[in-house]
Amino acid sequence: MEGENCYQKVSEPKYDCLLFDVDDTLYPLSSGISAKCTKNIIEYMINKLGIEEDKVPVMCAQLYKEYGTTMAGLKAIGYDLDYDDYHSFVHGRLPYEWLKPDHTLRNLLHSLPIRKVIFSNANEAHVAKVLQRLGLEDCFDDIVCFETLNPKVENDSKELPKTPVVCKPHENAFEQAFKIAEINPHKTLFFDDSIRNLQTAKITGLHTVWVC
Repeated sequence: MEGENCYQKVSEPKYDCLLFDVDDTLYPLSSGISAKCTKNIIEYMINKLGIEEDKVPVMCAQLYKEYGTTMAGLKAIGYDLDYDDYHSFVHGRLPYEWLKPDHTLRNLLHSLPIRKVIFSNANEAHVAKVLQRLGLEDCFDDIVCFETLNPKVENDSKELPKTPVVCKPHENAFEQAFKIAEINPHKTLFFDDSIRNLQTAKITGLHTVWVC
């Protein structure tokens, strides 16, 4: 039949979502924000929790490695810390003025006709402040952060869960993020600076980009 080959099947786009970490991903490590954050965490452990100063640096690094974040580790080993107080001390005192608007990234994100979602272990206020300082507050369709991964619920059980805080790089954090933001991991490209986060991401089916 004449013309039967005139039409070709239009292939579906490979990705329908871009998933972004925030810290050291949307802005560079060289900004100094992460180093300041680590300093604040160490001060919190000393001043708020009364942990011996000489033990804190090694303990901080070990908890981060084992539990995903130092806060998750502190909670898991039994420290009764208040999440809001922790975030206020650690993130609330950061020099956000060190971050400058990134017009190039903003224009790039707006030029991409695809859904864009934030996926961060940080609290909502920190994520919002970073996006505002970078000029990216209107570039994302959804945000998955500490509060959405760890909603406040009434729990009558006296037994502590193995990992009280849900966070990357654990698989349950990724699975929860997929449900919250209605993400199909097999059609999503994930950007993160952390190798271990990317390793878990691949296990869950995400396509990945290492930001370094």
